[in-house]
Amino acid sequence: MEPERERSGRTPKKGRKRRRVPNKVVGSAEVKRAGWDLEGRQPEAKKARLSTILFAENYEVTHDQLCDLLKYAVLGKSSVPKPSWCQLFHQNHLNNVVVFVLQGMSQLHFYRFYLEFGFFRKIFRHKFRLPPPSSDFLADIIGLRKKQTTGDLSRSMEESLPSASPKVSINLQNDPIIQKYGSKKVGLTRCLLTKEEMKTYHFPLQGFPDCENFVPTKCNGSVTDNSPLFGLDCEMCLTSKGRELTRISLVAEGGCCVMDELVKPDNKIVDYLTSFSGITKKILNPVTTKLKDVQRQLKALLPPNAILVGHSLDLDLRALKMIHPYVIDTSLLYVREQGRRFKLRFLAKAILGKDIQCSDRLGHDATEDARTTLELAQYFLQYGPKKIAELNLEALASHQELHAAGQELRNTVEVVQQLNTSVLECLDSVGQKLLFLTQEADASELSSSKNCQTVKCFSNKEVFEQARVEIPLFPFSIVQFSFEPFPPNLTEEMNKRMKIKWTEMSTVYAGPFSKNCNLTALKRLFKSFGPIRSMTLVLETHQVRRPVTELTLDCDVLVNELEQDSENRGTIYLSGVSETFKERLLQQCNLFLGLEAVILPKDLKTGKQKNYCFLKFKTFGSAQRALDIVKGKDWKLKGRHALTTRHLHAWLRGLPPESRRPPGLHVIPPPSEKEALQMLKVDHPKIAAWRWSRKIEKLYHSLGSGALCLILLPGTKSTHGSLSGLGLMGIKDEEENTTPNMCS
Repeated sequence: MEPERERSGRTPKKGRKRRRVPNKVVGSAEVKRAGWDLEGRQPEAKKARLSTILFAENYEVTHDQLCDLLKYAVLGKSSVPKPSWCQLFHQNHLNNVVVFVLQGMSQLHFYRFYLEFGFFRKIFRHKFRLPPPSSDFLADIIGLRKKQTTGDLSRSMEESLPSASPKVSINLQNDPIIQKYGSKKVGLTRCLLTKEEMKTYHFPLQGFPDCENFVPTKCNGSVTDNSPLFGLDCEMCLTSKGRELTRISLVAEGGCCVMDELVKPDNKIVDYLTSFSGITKKILNPVTTKLKDVQRQLKALLPPNAILVGHSLDLDLRALKMIHPYVIDTSLLYVREQGRRFKLRFLAKAILGKDIQCSDRLGHDATEDARTTLELAQYFLQYGPKKIAELNLEALASHQELHAAGQELRNTVEVVQQLNTSVLECLDSVGQKLLFLTQEADASELSSSKNCQTVKCFSNKEVFEQARVEIPLFPFSIVQFSFEPFPPNLTEEMNKRMKIKWTEMSTVYAGPFSKNCNLTALKRLFKSFGPIRSMTLVLETHQVRRPVTELTLDCDVLVNELEQDSENRGTIYLSGVSETFKERLLQQCNLFLGLEAVILPKDLKTGKQKNYCFLKFKTFGSAQRALDIVKGKDWKLKGRHALTTRHLHAWLRGLPPESRRPPGLHVIPPPSEKEALQMLKVDHPKIAAWRWSRKIEKLYHSLGSGALCLILLPGTKSTHGSLSGLGLMGIKDEEENTTPNMCS
């Protein structure tokens, strides 16, 4: 089994009759071990660590999600669910939590005074956008506003866990399964992937250049709703040539394993992946079966109209180096929102009611996983899309921690009360208090709450001095500095100018071109470097360069600092990647030492992979070596060190058309921003950004190792409009992950 998925099983009730294949065992393996799951892999180092990749599609973290992280940091997984938007490994090795709140500041402040916030951008690898705040930001992130009556709690739980009660109201028409299959039961052939879908999801197909040596199964008979199903699962190890097959399990419709073989790879094994697959050198030593042997067995076993069922089945077929035309992929059958996929272990529990891939076993059972995918397909056919949609899998997935490790769900009220517990109550349950440092004028509900030690000061300077003394004495501290928000007219002006600046930094002038030049060829040339937003022909320009305006005078300095941003450091941008890029990268991963994550953006409308990606490495040196490789003659890609952080992309995409400055047009910027800043009766925001970045740096360096530190710029909200906030976080002296993650 490959990194991106998990598996599981149980036989559903008897469904439609189909011709069954004899449950004859063709082969058997010496040992029933199983697959490895890269997503679930955790490092052996016993230091608290945050995940490298926080998001796949969503770049905004809600206040409730932030509260979930803070509660998990206090209590750990034994008492509260893990946060859904990031991973915190080895929570019990956290020494303390410190939250710095810069009240009155927003994401606009951070990027307007980006150079001044030097410490923030160089230290904190994880950044995320926050929605505009409510009237009491602190009460929201601590969970003080979640208090409801028991009846309200129960109703809330029913909405979040719909399987707990049949009375829950769900809009089935919005469920992605209903949107794809309709609400009525479907036949077997309707569940098959089309050739176009197989192409989209990188299944091996005849005629494709990367499948030249693949062997067809010769299953070319016509399929019907009575064609036989076979569940398939494969295991791999890492060799000098990439990933190669080490085990294959095939299960017939009756549930009997008809093929279970260990396979000796053709190339030298560099990693058996024993901790996940259970396969060792001792186990594979006596094995003589080769890939060509199992290919021959599989061709002989499968009837002409056989349908293979698996979870991320494209990876299994590529490991087998075989082409099969009729497939059902359960990771795609059980459709999820925004192109994401449910893990097999989750589907096994939520649909079939069975626990698989349990933590008390070494590795997974490949036969069990193959059987589970088969049973999931049978369940879908027997009960239909409507039954699946009524389970509301998306809501159940957010609480899957409650189903892990064989734990029984607590009763409804207990679960809801747990989910609605505040950070203060979490601290109280372990005999601890929260420290809150703020100014006298603060009116947050937190300052008067039970189990909160509030220290009110007259100024930000006094807050800073108190923080140096008090933070070491408390396990959880919130330090709030208050700043005067920008006036509405200044906010509008700064917002407009900032967006223009980022647009101009993303613009180049090129020329000279003749009036009859081929614009299509020209656009194709520039598109090879990355997606183009717009293109205007300028005949007078005699070079390739960025526009020079009052707003871009510091462009070179800013670009250099963006490259050194902690979130960009070690990340490279590649353009011209094909649909098979991920597969090739996996096969040659031994060339890319220190690879932490592969970020494959998708088009939000079509769901198709874009022609660019980001590779994130542990060190700048590893990233530079990788860049040299992919720009070489074997890969022939264009690339450079990354400049923009992921949450920033969403902001730039939201640029209103009227803010864009046409190329070549010289605009004299209005002086309102400069004048308004000079008229403020408080510190100049540029000076304040530099000063308080330095002061928080001093507080940060005084923290002990293993401290979870968050910097929150809450954003602003008024009758004149609102500004999104920004969050930065990290664990002091955290060990970074070296395990690649795939994000799309």
